[in-house]
Amino acid sequence: MSDLQWWRGAVIYQVYPRSMMDTNGDGIGDIPGIVEKLDYIAELGVDAIWVSPFFKSPMKDFGYDISDYRDIDPIFGALSDFDQLIEQAHARNIKVIIDQVLSHTSDQHHWFTESRQDKHNDKADWYVWADAKDDGTQPNNWLSIFGGPAWKWEPRRKQYYLHNFLSSQPDLNFHNPDVQQAALENIEFWLKRGVDGFRLDAINFCFHDKQLRDNPAKAEADRTGRGFSEDNPYAFQYHYYNNTQPENIKFIEQIRALLDRYPGSVALGEISSEDSLATMAEYTSGNNRLHMGYSFELLTNDYSAHYIRHTVETLEQKMTEGWPCWAISNHDVTRVVSRWAQSAKHQGITDQKSKMFTALLGSLKGSVCSYQGEELGLPEAEIEYHELQDPYGITFWPNFKGRDGCRTPLPWNNTQNAAGFSQSKPWLPVADAHLALNVEQQSSNSNSVLNAYRQFLNWRKQQDALINGDISFFDTAEPILAFLRKSEAQTLVILFNLSEQPQKINLSETIDSKKLTSDVSLNHLQAFDLPFIETAKLTDDHCHLPGFGCFFAELGH
Repeated sequence: MSDLQWWRGAVIYQVYPRSMMDTNGDGIGDIPGIVEKLDYIAELGVDAIWVSPFFKSPMKDFGYDISDYRDIDPIFGALSDFDQLIEQAHARNIKVIIDQVLSHTSDQHHWFTESRQDKHNDKADWYVWADAKDDGTQPNNWLSIFGGPAWKWEPRRKQYYLHNFLSSQPDLNFHNPDVQQAALENIEFWLKRGVDGFRLDAINFCFHDKQLRDNPAKAEADRTGRGFSEDNPYAFQYHYYNNTQPENIKFIEQIRALLDRYPGSVALGEISSEDSLATMAEYTSGNNRLHMGYSFELLTNDYSAHYIRHTVETLEQKMTEGWPCWAISNHDVTRVVSRWAQSAKHQGITDQKSKMFTALLGSLKGSVCSYQGEELGLPEAEIEYHELQDPYGITFWPNFKGRDGCRTPLPWNNTQNAAGFSQSKPWLPVADAHLALNVEQQSSNSNSVLNAYRQFLNWRKQQDALINGDISFFDTAEPILAFLRKSEAQTLVILFNLSEQPQKINLSETIDSKKLTSDVSLNHLQAFDLPFIETAKLTDDHCHLPGFGCFFAELGH
């Protein structure tokens, strides 16, 4: 793969700066802390880091409310620290992707403080403003993801402004060409500093329906997905008009044209729409839009073989030109070990399952986003109400406990002093359950989740089919997920047992010969014996998969 397409099949490690490493003793992780841990990150075998927002911000939504796109918030360091991060990461052959939150700003951004003053200033049309209805109520029925109406009254202008997220996160008006140009200039500022790409937060939220049409109601049975349960009214609507508008395509093409002037840079779009897979396909089609699409389809509670196969096959059918990026954990959802490991009876089973999750994620067609702590098999941390920081959790407690449980500091050792994360009280507590899973202890244990993660990623780099290959599934009953990864250089047969119970599989019955080309045969099947993960044993034509076990085999010619 050429260096210009380094991102195809890459593993991108998401760094949540507040919780990586605190070097100045204020209890909050910082950019020098990321630099300090780059050797650790490099040893994981990842290709890039995605750094969650570190820009100047009042931190109402922990950096996703930006007040200055071109400066570092003092809690994280200075621009010189970021320059050092770029230099040191590149010295270790690690690319650096940063978050760009384009659809909205903080209400403390100077653009908004000017815009809100009156209807005639230079920034008057930079945000989404609308008059009240005759009875003084909101312009339409749009709702905020964080609960309640998506409109807030501003007495200075005597108008409402739109906020798809917190009321302190006003939405920019991307129908204004000046806003688009300002966003592009902010992107280029970081390109000039050497970043290798951008994770574009909520990229489908940039444009709104100019007519401000009401969103239609959603039937109760359909109110599912991404934590929008029946206790959050956001789930009560089809969000056809407050995001994912057709005008967004042209703006995405402008972003791509800018990135093309910086060869090797990449755009990864976070997409959450009514049909995220279709939007991913649309936003990555051709060679002039996003390089990759990223959605929440595998960030659900369902990890059945049917669901995973259906999700991947649906995207394959729709995304005929683009390139996917898969994730099973991030900073917005319950950690995968807790979401997908309800049946685990003890830590040994949980560890086994964590290793299988890494192998499964790394075997799907596309690139990978792996969230910090995933390599340790960290479960969701239990956070008491008085310890909560996340406004989402505070609003919806106790039915939804927010996102703090997946954002706690990484445990570097088993000391009670914040597990080596900080010399002070950390911004979120280190979970007791995380102490025994610390980096120091796992590094010295050859059978640990951490060492399995390292070894799998380094083995994966040598398998051309896993980096570049197509994917096609075999018909199997639960709990077996079976598929083929095939490139010009290699053909792999891959099976996963998604249950705790051992499974016996007849390979000749499972593997559809119609999916194989004439120059490969089951008679030349060479299974990989991977000591770092639970793998299958072969007897005659049968594959014996242990609980949460894997089978990787290369088809010879």
